[in-house]
Amino acid sequence: MADNIIKLKSFSFALRIVKLYQFLSSEKKEFVLSKQLLRSGTSVGALVSES
Repeated sequence: MADNIIKLKSFSFALRIVKLYQFLSSEKKEFVLSKQLLRSGTSVGALVSES
């Protein structure tokens, strides 16, 4: 049961990170920081599923 909650929360977090990345790169024209944010924010889900 706890695994499902963690996976759900990490997936939800990754979706929010992707939306933030899209906003930063399109509206604010920030590419370096937004790319790093995308890589680090979406790696959480990969680490959760690996463990």
